[in-house]
Amino acid sequence: MFRTLSFLLLILAAPVTAQNAIVETYRGESEVKARPRNVAVFDFAAFDTLSALGVKVQGLARPVYLPYLEDAADGTTPIGSLFEPDFEALFAMQPDLIIAGGRSSEQVSELAKIAPTLDMTIWEDTVGQGLARLAAYGTIFDKQMESTSLLISFADKLEKTKSALAGKGTALIVMTNGPKVSAYGIGGRFGWLHSALNLAEAVPSVEQSTHGEAISFEFIRDANPDILIVIDRMAAIGQDGASAQSTLDNALVHETNAWKTGRVIYLSSAPVYLAGGGIQSMSLTLDEIQTAIRTHP
Repeated sequence: MFRTLSFLLLILAAPVTAQNAIVETYRGESEVKARPRNVAVFDFAAFDTLSALGVKVQGLARPVYLPYLEDAADGTTPIGSLFEPDFEALFAMQPDLIIAGGRSSEQVSELAKIAPTLDMTIWEDTVGQGLARLAAYGTIFDKQMESTSLLISFADKLEKTKSALAGKGTALIVMTNGPKVSAYGIGGRFGWLHSALNLAEAVPSVEQSTHGEAISFEFIRDANPDILIVIDRMAAIGQDGASAQSTLDNALVHETNAWKTGRVIYLSSAPVYLAGGGIQSMSLTLDEIQTAIRTHP
């Protein structure tokens, strides 16, 4: 659940000594070298937020399916994938700090043999953990002013999006994977779109699973959401296949209130799927929801 602004401002004041910074990670409190100069990143939410802070990283996992981060990724050293680090390239790089998380979290113990490694996974609480990571990076890289500014801007955008959605009815979050469709509820990986935005679920009993609950088009029709929020996995990971628009353009989905009112919101999928919790990713998603609601009030 979204933490209060005042509480997060306290996090931004986390202690920094002349040499070290103490920050919260997914695995608890950790002390690391402050202002590291040679940083390797195996988490795109982290890369998203670091880029927003103006932090240049030296090593980055590939491939990067995030167009808005292409410029920031340019010139970084490839160090393997999220699931399979290139340990030889990483060892040659001799980083001061490695940042992992999410898809790369299982590699933390091996990565830590090369350099201090932080597990900055964002999972149970996308907004709360995402903003806590923003604060941690601000502390580590001496970017507290920048992180405070980003926090305040995000909090304002979140409130405006909540206001835009107030009274607009229920929502269903679905992800397409070619012709297949899964639903996600408030307890799922995209659940912050319900909890942080006070957006009621069209189906409160959606299975809480990493990959969502496999559903049929009849399920969508019977749920009859007022707002249908759509994520296209194939587009997110750069694969060819049926688009979300073509998959959902069928007679059963046409019966829903969301389709009839034009409130089918196709999110930019790579940011929310690959960099969920990154400050830029979350802000982009809120912008897209606001635009969609303004277009179809």
